[in-house]
Amino acid sequence: MATNNKPKLIEIKPPKDIWVGAIDAPVSLVEFGDYESEACAKAHEIVKKIMEQYDGRVKFNFRHFPLTQVHQRAQKAAEACVGAAQEGKFWEMHNLLFAHRTQLGSISLREYAREAGAKDKNFLPKLVDSLYGWTVRNDLLEGLDKGIRDIPAFFINNELYTGKISLPGLSKAIDDALASSGKKKSTVKQRA
Repeated sequence: MATNNKPKLIEIKPPKDIWVGAIDAPVSLVEFGDYESEACAKAHEIVKKIMEQYDGRVKFNFRHFPLTQVHQRAQKAAEACVGAAQEGKFWEMHNLLFAHRTQLGSISLREYAREAGAKDKNFLPKLVDSLYGWTVRNDLLEGLDKGIRDIPAFFINNELYTGKISLPGLSKAIDDALASSGKKKSTVKQRA
């Protein structure tokens, strides 16, 4: 009986393929960010409001851009999120990582993955072995190719958003993108 000694190929679902919101939404919002960043944590709260405000008209994608010289645990946190994504738990993990952004050690990451609903018994060994490291690096390299040097960085319909990262600022840019697409603007009144 012959045995097959070829290594098993693992297909990894990259973050660029993971969206939240209506797939046919006229506006795409892409953020490049880092789970340890205070500014990204604030942007995370803004994005949640945007997704509620523009339900059905905006789809959102988060890409990893860990600033490892400043945030030593951001890379592994991003890898953990990619690992959870392999079980369809990207967004659950994404939310947990921002909620616990000051506690991102490997053991904590494994616990967050469990809390998110990931069941892979080899989650921690895969994290330690950096199985998802190249996937995160691909996001980082794409961000660098797009000219990103700081985070959070947003793209609205593939155009870099250069305004202030705020609910009113992003809402205006999204309203402009909706107007360009012929879709209805926000129906939610904003408070100053």
